[in-house]
Amino acid sequence: MSDPTAEIHCVLDCQDKLGEGIFWCPEEQVLYWVDVPLPSLLHRFDPVSQQHDVWPMPEMITALAKRRNGSLLVVSHHGVNFFDPRSREFTRVAAPEKNYPLNRSNDGAPDARGRFWYGTMFNNLALDGSEIPILEATGKLYRLDSDLGVTEMDGPVGIPNSTCFSPDNRTLYFADTRQGTIFAFDFDLERGTIGRKRIFSDLQGYGYPDGSTVDADGGVWNARWGAGCAIRFLPSGRVDRMVKVPAQNVTCCAFGGAALDTLYVTTSRLNLSAAELKDSPQAGGVFAIRPGVSGLPRPFFAG
Repeated sequence: MSDPTAEIHCVLDCQDKLGEGIFWCPEEQVLYWVDVPLPSLLHRFDPVSQQHDVWPMPEMITALAKRRNGSLLVVSHHGVNFFDPRSREFTRVAAPEKNYPLNRSNDGAPDARGRFWYGTMFNNLALDGSEIPILEATGKLYRLDSDLGVTEMDGPVGIPNSTCFSPDNRTLYFADTRQGTIFAFDFDLERGTIGRKRIFSDLQGYGYPDGSTVDADGGVWNARWGAGCAIRFLPSGRVDRMVKVPAQNVTCCAFGGAALDTLYVTTSRLNLSAAELKDSPQAGGVFAIRPGVSGLPRPFFAG
């Protein structure tokens, strides 16, 4: 299953506590991603020029999408926001879980019509970055529309991750990391609705499913928390291959580069011991692989 031909290297040793939410912006030819725990950071990196910009955030941020006006949709601890990197203005635009003060947002992604799908969960991160036990599955899967209306689509969810869509827009992939399972929903792109829910993968022995992306051939690339790798699943759910990453906790992945043929991977160094950090000193960095397949352009958020 392991792919010995895939050479991986660290493109930015940024030592994120918990790097997440990575995506490629074709218009700018840059990567965006987040470092979740406080003090939370928004990253932008140009792999060609090596320019790296960082913006501190007022609360934990967990997922992103680009808007056509150049600003960003930013999902955060307490809701949904717009952020303009030019003015540094951070504006709350939706807060669907005011009645769930112990929850926070997590992974998310836009569909091909520009809606944004994201999940929430019982907050497991204290102010100092230490772990808080998840007492129950209080999370939901939401759809954010262009008019900023928010609709609950599924739940309960323990730890939402892996939000991505098949190339034909007929399947929504969504993981509950707490269950160790990636699910697949029948997806109606025009209506923005989901139907039949089924287990796509409940693979054992390779950590837990974290963030995912889909390549142009329909393969689902899944970052594996605790297993130091990314795994490609065929549309059938069968494991196709595995690429090792020199970090124990692999968190998210996205295709980028001018030809969308580089897989970029975020990692975490949160709560690793001194011995573990000695074994993987670049944990928390962003890594790159040329896997021999290409990705798909990421849609804008339509709002």
